[in-house]
Amino acid sequence: MLSRTASNLFWMGRHLERAETAARLLDVGQRITLLPNTEAGYQNEWNSLLQASGTSNLFARKHGEVTQEKIEEFIFFDRDNPSSVVSCIEKAREGGRIVRTALTSAAWDALNVAYQELRKIERQPRSAVDTASLSDFILSRTATVRGAINSTQLRNDGWHFMHLGYGLERADATARLLDVKYFVLLPRVEFVGSGLDNYQWQVILRALSAHRAFHWAYGGDVSAGRVADFLILNGESPRSLITSLYEAVWHLEGIARRYGDNVPTTARDKSREVLAALQARDIDAIFDEGLHEFLSWFIGEIEAVSGLVHEDYLLGGS
Repeated sequence: MLSRTASNLFWMGRHLERAETAARLLDVGQRITLLPNTEAGYQNEWNSLLQASGTSNLFARKHGEVTQEKIEEFIFFDRDNPSSVVSCIEKAREGGRIVRTALTSAAWDALNVAYQELRKIERQPRSAVDTASLSDFILSRTATVRGAINSTQLRNDGWHFMHLGYGLERADATARLLDVKYFVLLPRVEFVGSGLDNYQWQVILRALSAHRAFHWAYGGDVSAGRVADFLILNGESPRSLITSLYEAVWHLEGIARRYGDNVPTTARDKSREVLAALQARDIDAIFDEGLHEFLSWFIGEIEAVSGLVHEDYLLGGS
């Protein structure tokens, strides 16, 4: 496969997952602001999303003061924000258009319909658009695209590149959404383990569509340790760090088998190394290390794997 084709398929997967993450961030913000918990109130809650997504400096340069309306616009519609929903869906669709012959009709139609419907929403007055419905719309459309890919695409190298993009982006996204919890600081240390603390953990579960699955796995007791274990180390949790990374490793191994000795395997080797480091930890060790510090390490490692994927396979891609 040409590196240009592989690059567009890889980034199509990443951009679709990134659009979904932006929608989930909006959902987190809406749910958390129902229960303000610091003197800074709503501003602090929404600013936490910018911090976790890594776009706080860009937002500050363009918009200055943090307000709910400005952040909703920035996260969903702002084309100056490369991680906004509109930017990501537009880039995913453009990547799919460039490699149209590598996609089935069902996959392309699902992607194109999502883009066209989003354009219609974008033209509506903002006062007529409900934020919750925006999040539901994106989650529904990206799931449709993913379903079309899984049910119709050949399991060839293009399929591996698309799902490698999905897996690496999902690992990064879950880590960032978990980190939201630690940017939204409780007023005092004694609030840890309180109803307020548990409510915030439930918000994270719901934003990841993992609330019911968590209760199936752990019962009704929501606590920081259990939620973190479910979203980091539980291999049955579909959006956990370990599941996302395992899938990325599996797809890198599939690509390596197809190309043999023709390309380097530094990305695969690095991903195996990170997976082994994750498997060697338990949740107590992660909390002893510091959850924020652990998540920062993990996000950096995923970035390193992504860079090596580019060096191994995508140089010369667009």
